[in-house]
Amino acid sequence: MNLFSEEKQHFKLPNAELIYIPNLFSMHECKTYFKTIKSETKWQHDDITVFGKTYKQPRLTALFGHTDQPYRYSNITMHPHPFTPTLLTIKKKAEHCSNHIFNTLLINLYRDGNDSNGWHADNEKELGKNPLIASVTFGESRTFHFKHKFIKEERHKLNLENGSLLIMKGEMQHYWLHQIPKTKKQVNERLNLTFRTIT
Repeated sequence: MNLFSEEKQHFKLPNAELIYIPNLFSMHECKTYFKTIKSETKWQHDDITVFGKTYKQPRLTALFGHTDQPYRYSNITMHPHPFTPTLLTIKKKAEHCSNHIFNTLLINLYRDGNDSNGWHADNEKELGKNPLIASVTFGESRTFHFKHKFIKEERHKLNLENGSLLIMKGEMQHYWLHQIPKTKKQVNERLNLTFRTIT
């Protein structure tokens, strides 16, 4: 019996397709990977400019890749580090579930409820026409909001749990925005690994 296929949740939405697997990684794997990734990663805390005002990005970030090709978003340029053995193991599992090969990984560390990621789409030209994004969560569960750009009724929320995998595919990055909002709840740290392919 293939356990995770029974737990897989498949969402077919207008101009988008999401697949959510809540328990892809065991609790032991989650604990081990979280500790290893947090300690091994050289974190960046970049400045970001919005509407003419510059402030520190409300999360820590790091980029990994198979090439030296940089990744640019929101006027930030990141240069990749080589994949670690731990990250390659996680990548292989994400690739198996998504049936897709990734060459780049962006990691976000949300330190508490004040850390967030505002409304955006992963639509940078380096990601290609219809990018497939695989998002792995280790640590605290946070709420993932997503909304259609043109259909006001299409607004949804999904709790991204410890050890889960979320796959975004199809035309989603053209027609949808997503965010991890701030929360006033007392929450612990969350690592978010977003695998992607830069062309």
